[in-house]
Amino acid sequence: MERRRRGGVPPLLVLAAAAFLAAALLPPPGAAAALSPDFYRNSCPDLESIVRYEVNKKKSETVVTIPATLRLVFHDCMTGGCDAAVLIASKNNDAEKDAEDNESLAGDGFDTINRVKAAVEKKCPGVVSCADIMHLAARDVVYLAEGPYWRVELGRRDGLVSRASDVKGKLPSPDMHVNELIPVFQRNGFTTVDMTALSGAHTVGFAHCTRFTDRLYKYSSSVQTDPSFNQDYADQLKQACPPNVNKTIAVNMDPVSPVKFDNKYYSNLQYGLGLFTSDQVLYTDGATRPIVDKFAANQKEFFDAFVSAMIKLGRLGVKTGKDGEIRRDCTVFNH
Repeated sequence: MERRRRGGVPPLLVLAAAAFLAAALLPPPGAAAALSPDFYRNSCPDLESIVRYEVNKKKSETVVTIPATLRLVFHDCMTGGCDAAVLIASKNNDAEKDAEDNESLAGDGFDTINRVKAAVEKKCPGVVSCADIMHLAARDVVYLAEGPYWRVELGRRDGLVSRASDVKGKLPSPDMHVNELIPVFQRNGFTTVDMTALSGAHTVGFAHCTRFTDRLYKYSSSVQTDPSFNQDYADQLKQACPPNVNKTIAVNMDPVSPVKFDNKYYSNLQYGLGLFTSDQVLYTDGATRPIVDKFAANQKEFFDAFVSAMIKLGRLGVKTGKDGEIRRDCTVFNH
């Protein structure tokens, strides 16, 4: 589809949905090495088909399943490691999921994992961790949205701690610039290419208006709207997200192909169609602009870099062997 720099922006899909789209410790020596795509080959041989069936069933009910499930993995791993701590529910509202930075995580993501876990427990009780189910489900939603497929490393165990206080400062925020984003990713072992590739997850999903309206109405004391916005896109966003908009209203992260996992996110940035500051700066900053241009020109380059970054993400702070536990219910610790 050809697009001009001004005009011709496809209409936004406005939904009352959650937004789509962190310092985790690097895994101790040997932990990541203990992971293997064949970890459950004997103990739960039908695992991947069970996960795929349940994820596809959930996706057929709502496309929010795609970004919501993918986003859960990122928020979990970037805070203390990939141990499914973000799934724990707390009566005191002090678990990881209750942190301010996690309030926008969509319920459909949690529901997807809980459904998959219930199905897996029927076939292989007490064998597969919630952490591993999260990574398989994330891979599957990407693939079902026409994105890349990869073999997921498995063998993680579930963590025994989930604290909201651990989240602050661990996740990138929508208003960050490249010089602020890079340290958040670097301390977890990610390169600038990894960071830019993981940002491409915003090619699917939705964002609440309240997460970006400052770019529309309060950019600076002298300029109301961020000048890096495509003007027609900004006008459409203002119609969808007026001042004092209801906080439940959300719009597509990608106005061109919002439910397809592709490289349109990067070509959108070239035309000023980045929704968050943290998106658009990837193109306006010289440190990341060449990477954006490369991914925009070649979808395979993006897919390969995304898979590499997702595998790295899945190795952060993993618990293996006798560390942690295999939860029977992903929302509560066993004891």
